[in-house]
Amino acid sequence: MMIMKETRAILTKEDLIHKFKSCGLMEGQTIMVHTSLSKLGFVIGGAETFIRSLLEIIGAKGTLIMPSQTWKNLDPSTGVHWEEPVEWWPTIREHWPAYDKEVTPAIGMGVVAEMFRKWPGAHRSHHPARSIAAVGNHASYITENHDLSNIFGDGSPLDKLYQLNGHVLLVGVGYEKNTSLHLAETRANFPGKKYSEESSAMMINGKREWVTYKTQAVNDEDFIELGQHYDTEKNVKIHKVGDADVRFLEQRPLIDWATAWMERTRVHL
Repeated sequence: MMIMKETRAILTKEDLIHKFKSCGLMEGQTIMVHTSLSKLGFVIGGAETFIRSLLEIIGAKGTLIMPSQTWKNLDPSTGVHWEEPVEWWPTIREHWPAYDKEVTPAIGMGVVAEMFRKWPGAHRSHHPARSIAAVGNHASYITENHDLSNIFGDGSPLDKLYQLNGHVLLVGVGYEKNTSLHLAETRANFPGKKYSEESSAMMINGKREWVTYKTQAVNDEDFIELGQHYDTEKNVKIHKVGDADVRFLEQRPLIDWATAWMERTRVHL
């Protein structure tokens, strides 16, 4: 019988702390985290260990932020319920549960983000489809007053991260998962900028309502290309933590650069 040799990295909390510190993480930072846990290898204790390691590095004065989006709570016509038949759409609209920041699970954000939104002391924004969660010093400030229509622009959690000179940590994922780039989209002037009406189930004065709101339509199709140019131009260091490629980026210079890049390249959208 042939025994397969294990090729995955195995990581303890202490390993993660050491390796993430070598990426530049330190006490007091405000960090937006995007993670594919499986890309690291075998983390002993999984998502819990991963979150504990980052919180230990940043300490009481630091803040961690993760996406906790609930995009299934959008109109079926947008494609979010692609697996269900069209004739069910009216029933889905009528009965989809109203967003409850304590209960509604994050969708497609990964096991780390789902555990993080329930972490002791976690704050979560009120947006019914595009919420974010935060733990730490600035958690309340970052998550409060998340405007229904102005999801990613001025005054949004992403803009607050910018104002705080925060960072973005990409663990085993690329720029296509870098939500902060949507802030650059709101700031950039390009001819194809579009706005759309979205609808979500919300609690209004104790009653479930299907609320429609206008917001800027986002487009992440060029985020990978953008990232390749940014990596090259800025000589971004790609670290290795376990088996995962890791980027640790200052958010403000990235957004300023990405805004200008979109204005140059999105002329034909």
